[in-house]
Amino acid sequence: MQSLQPADYIVFLCYFVIVAGYGWWVYQQKKSKSASSTDYFLAEGSLTWWAIGASLIASNISTEQFIGMSGSGFKMGLAIASYEWMAAVSLIVVAIFFMPVYLKNKIFTMPQFLQVRYNSTVAMIMAVFWLLLYVFVNLTSILFLGALAISSISGFSFTLCMIGLAFFAILITLGGMKVIGYTDVIQVFFLILGGLAATYIALNLVADHNGTSGVLNGFSVLTEKADDHFHMIFKRDNPSYMDLPGLTVLLGGLWIANLNYWGCNQYITQRALGADLKTARNGLLFAGFLKLLMPIIVVLPGIAAYVLYQQGYFQTEMLQNGEVNPDRAYPVLLNLLPVGLKGLSFAALTAAVVASLAGKANSIATIFTLDIYKKKVNDVATEQQLVRVGRIAIVVSMILAMAVAPFMGIDQKGGFQYIQEYTGFVSPGVFAMFFLGFFWKKTTSNAALFATIGGFVLSLLFKFLPGIADLSFLASTGFAIPNSQGIYEIPFLDRMGFVFAICIAGMWVISTIEQRKGVRTHGLEIDRSMFKLHPAFAVGVLILLGIIAALYAVLW
Repeated sequence: MQSLQPADYIVFLCYFVIVAGYGWWVYQQKKSKSASSTDYFLAEGSLTWWAIGASLIASNISTEQFIGMSGSGFKMGLAIASYEWMAAVSLIVVAIFFMPVYLKNKIFTMPQFLQVRYNSTVAMIMAVFWLLLYVFVNLTSILFLGALAISSISGFSFTLCMIGLAFFAILITLGGMKVIGYTDVIQVFFLILGGLAATYIALNLVADHNGTSGVLNGFSVLTEKADDHFHMIFKRDNPSYMDLPGLTVLLGGLWIANLNYWGCNQYITQRALGADLKTARNGLLFAGFLKLLMPIIVVLPGIAAYVLYQQGYFQTEMLQNGEVNPDRAYPVLLNLLPVGLKGLSFAALTAAVVASLAGKANSIATIFTLDIYKKKVNDVATEQQLVRVGRIAIVVSMILAMAVAPFMGIDQKGGFQYIQEYTGFVSPGVFAMFFLGFFWKKTTSNAALFATIGGFVLSLLFKFLPGIADLSFLASTGFAIPNSQGIYEIPFLDRMGFVFAICIAGMWVISTIEQRKGVRTHGLEIDRSMFKLHPAFAVGVLILLGIIAALYAVLW
């Protein structure tokens, strides 16, 4: 594999100087104003709709997409794009139904929502849980996969790449949410431009190796040579059915994963919580349109690598420990880019990693400072003290993530699957707790605790159930598929759907019983006028939904 050339380093250096310089300028502008904790953590009232939308995408797209989703494209094809396109629909749901509730009730953090709606016990349990999840699953996986990819492309040591990424992310994060939000606009520019450049080269390569030329011809070759990689809905006999079980991506567990991620996740919702409703909704809609582009950037290169591999290329480059590793598809393609473009794509990958790290670190600092330190350690802390504690939390969390990342087995599971599996153990219960907390005033605190703890226990039970009981009786329904050992397992997304349904039913039973005993609940302030849509926003929603419906109709 070729290494980076001087021209590539110049392109990358320009990216670093532009992002760091702009971030410093934003920080200096902000210093002249009162640096309150709300401004630091939420950039209250200062982010525009386009900054919110760009920041959402920059924080969301990282190595699990560039490396993990591209690897999934190599393995299973365009169907993995359901995570992106259904996310666009989920963003619309969050904009219409979730955001008005948050903003009307002045909710700034997810634990705060739980305290207002339920009680301090539920809020504190979830605050601690989210901190552990963000540090030991999300932050570690982003750091590890980012360093691994950048090391394989640049030739620098893995440890040095990890330290460099962490340092760059801390540099941006210490300026607060306003700096993150506006530098993310530049990050998204590099991310999309560099990502499209990699896709362009990949399609040209396919065309060249098949006796033709041009991007469109390259895409035609892909659809011809890998027709099985261009179906969005898998049948039961598909080897990847366990990962994407048929109609579940449209009607089942993928909704839970997406709505929990985009609507009940401090890391994501934080971008919009400091804005007014119109700005927040427009930002989420903009993010939805950007989501339509992501499969072109992160999935098509994986399919291109698959076709080239099937034709005899990359036979050694795709191997790891003697076996084909799909997660190597994107780094392999980047190493084939010409000088200059390789530097641009390298900058895009770095931008994705740094933006995600910065966003995650800021969310960790927000939850720790506002929901733990201020409430349990120092309830009379000044604004300056809160900002200082937040900055310390950022540095400590990044050091912890660097220390444990090499020991988490992330490279063995595959990046995208690693994050989905571990967050999926708690997503159904957490989303059930938020969903009924939003829209059913009779939901009690004990019901919320059942969803939080019981949902996790149920997820573990369904995970290990195949080793305890024979699930072959579910085969005819499609809810159980035999693995390589012939043991019937429940697909991951279907397990999430089952757990969510049980949690909802359990919460209804517990709440109904407690209501009869006279237990009082704390319903949120909601009225119908909150959900009224601006005409321009409504038109944008219809256009977005129409595009997604057309994509599924054509690629079914």
